[in-house]
Amino acid sequence: MRDVARLAGVSHQTVSRVLNGHPHVREQTRLRVQAAISELGYRPNRAARTLVTGRSQVLGVVALNTTLYGPASLLSAFELAAAEAGFAVSVGSVRNLDRTSITAVVERHLAHRVAGIVVIAPVESAGEALECLPTDIPLVTVDGDPRRPVPLVTIDQVEGGRLATRHLLDAGHRTVWHVSGPADWFDSAGRIVGWRETLQAAGAEIPPVLQADWSAASGYRCGQMLARTPEVTAIFTANDDLALGVLHALHEHGRRVPEQVSVVGFDDVPDAAYFIPPLTTVRPDFDTVAEASLDLLLAQIDAGVDHRLRRTVSPTLITRDSVAPPG
Repeated sequence: MRDVARLAGVSHQTVSRVLNGHPHVREQTRLRVQAAISELGYRPNRAARTLVTGRSQVLGVVALNTTLYGPASLLSAFELAAAEAGFAVSVGSVRNLDRTSITAVVERHLAHRVAGIVVIAPVESAGEALECLPTDIPLVTVDGDPRRPVPLVTIDQVEGGRLATRHLLDAGHRTVWHVSGPADWFDSAGRIVGWRETLQAAGAEIPPVLQADWSAASGYRCGQMLARTPEVTAIFTANDDLALGVLHALHEHGRRVPEQVSVVGFDDVPDAAYFIPPLTTVRPDFDTVAEASLDLLLAQIDAGVDHRLRRTVSPTLITRDSVAPPG
């Protein structure tokens, strides 16, 4: 702030008044200070400001504009956890999790002086954007890139893939086929790793991955191929919508589930228990992820930014009627 004041030829108190929108600053002075701020790339230390002025009771969230069950559930769980802690949540939804979109929403949140920011960042394009954000703001990523030095809370996707695959192998199946989500999603990549590592550890054949998106229609298209392959007796899908499409394709081809083919999904959507047959699936603990995200964010607000903060939350296998020994 003193550097800005020196360049603008004003006191640092005047710079503070400009930053805080004080009305009693001459327009010429305000413009000179804003020009100095722009030239120096100055940004107020938000964490320090909350210690001086009192903590804001608003938290900002950057989220993909989607109805997908996982991201939508994470957002809902975080809003509830924040409300219980006495915070309001301002959500900035974006069509694409890229640098331009994320930066714009973060800047908007900062302009409204949120106490901290959560970015639900499940795709690779979000990683580069996060590296370009200011380093002095309390920020947590959810389902983000574990390779990047940003505070992170995530579901253990690898463990989820292991749980699903091991359950099918333990039922007696010689191998497990996998219908994955999009290649640029960290959730999808982690579930593939867990599936593949479990097959390798069991000495089982590793079939080719069937790449899909997250929709039931995409699962149905992959299921058409799997249903026509007699050696397929066990399928792990990267989410429950994909499993729904696979179940429909198997039914059309007369492949009975679970008598001839077993299927395991991921997410435990509310309707999973009412599929035909009721779907065995992996349940992520979205409530715990939300609470851990809030804890990490508040820790940074209170004690300063710490990029080493990490939490991993284990999922749970929910067994129903879609798995049986091979017929």
